[in-house]
Amino acid sequence: MMCLSATRCVSFAFVSLSLLSLSCVGQVVAEKAVPQGAESSDDRGVLRKGEVGTLVEALQRTLNDRLDADDEVSIDGDFGPATEAAVQAFQIKSGLDATGVVNAATWKALGKLRFLPDLVADPEVIAAQKLPVMPRDSLDGPPFVTCKAWAIGDGETGQLRSGENETVGLPMASTTKIMTAYLVLRLAEQDSQIVDEKIAFSRKADLTRGSTSGVREGESLSVDELMYGLMLPSGNDASVALAEHFGERVLEMCGGTSQQDSAYRQFVRAMNRMADQLGMDATEFQNTHGLSKENHVSSASDLLKLAAAAMKVKRFRDVVSTRQRGCTLKTADGDRRNVLWKNTNRLLGTAGYVGVKTGTTSDAGSCLVSMVRRDGQSRIVVVLGATSSDARYVDTRNLFRWEWQAIAADSANLDQRSPRSPVSSAKDR
Repeated sequence: MMCLSATRCVSFAFVSLSLLSLSCVGQVVAEKAVPQGAESSDDRGVLRKGEVGTLVEALQRTLNDRLDADDEVSIDGDFGPATEAAVQAFQIKSGLDATGVVNAATWKALGKLRFLPDLVADPEVIAAQKLPVMPRDSLDGPPFVTCKAWAIGDGETGQLRSGENETVGLPMASTTKIMTAYLVLRLAEQDSQIVDEKIAFSRKADLTRGSTSGVREGESLSVDELMYGLMLPSGNDASVALAEHFGERVLEMCGGTSQQDSAYRQFVRAMNRMADQLGMDATEFQNTHGLSKENHVSSASDLLKLAAAAMKVKRFRDVVSTRQRGCTLKTADGDRRNVLWKNTNRLLGTAGYVGVKTGTTSDAGSCLVSMVRRDGQSRIVVVLGATSSDARYVDTRNLFRWEWQAIAADSANLDQRSPRSPVSSAKDR
């Protein structure tokens, strides 16, 4: 017998003498015992958010063994949002539907669960360890941020001014839709009448998972209105509907030929052609919305180039600067239904912020591309892989503040940082 908590003991057929000496102090008492036969994936049942107990602890330990360090969760026996996100990350990695619910297929992919915690050394060994100490934080350089990569650039030219990991290809989530909208609105610059065309939602568009415009199969609206349904609530369904409607035309605009692909695949090919034309060297699109997909990546510097190009299109600027929009849909049976779309970009509530796009998936983390106009100048900040929705806004605002302070110091010839080159890096701090 080995004691695992103050009130509960679990029997093991084979326990080494070293395990018998483990201390029980500090173990959380499980609220839900390991079900009999839990070692078999067939007998574990289904686990989802809200569950507690020893089986959840074993799940958390096993997830930490299977995932990268960035996706680790606390071993607390509580199936909360963090554990759900880790399950989704594992499901994506394993090619499963990212439901966040641990079902039979997920148990099978996880394999053998780790019920036992890591062995802990004797207290005197721990006390004698010398832990490393990092150098003092520099008082110069950009702010500390949570994101994996960022870039700051000129809002008119897209020229990179500062960045960290800015050329690394990373998942970009719904910032993908900047390209989706840009292609359609570039086409509209050539033929302004296309924004009045009506799009009827297909079943495929309606069933697209994730964030939605709320338009249902058979309902129709104009292209002009659907751009708001794409960019404000970040409608994955809207991106599919637009691609199905415009695939062949946007591919032709970008110099491609159909090769008997579906309209949707033609649209994705056009996205990649435009990325090449804009010099987005680290970017590859696999879909129109940004849901997690292998090799669907971009870099902070590439998204900077894309945002600068898109913000030159007036209709694009009008859409992404809109905080909310109402629309009347025509239903399949001829009736009418009103919908309300609210912009997911919370920075639009602060003066000076004029767009551009949020993005969030478990794979990409929290992402944000944003633009500010101030004192006759404009800047774009791209943040990829922030640790939370709130964190992406804090990262972005701090980076903008640092940039404006640098501009003010440069204009007064009082820049206290290292001599600023056209591109400076956070690694210099």
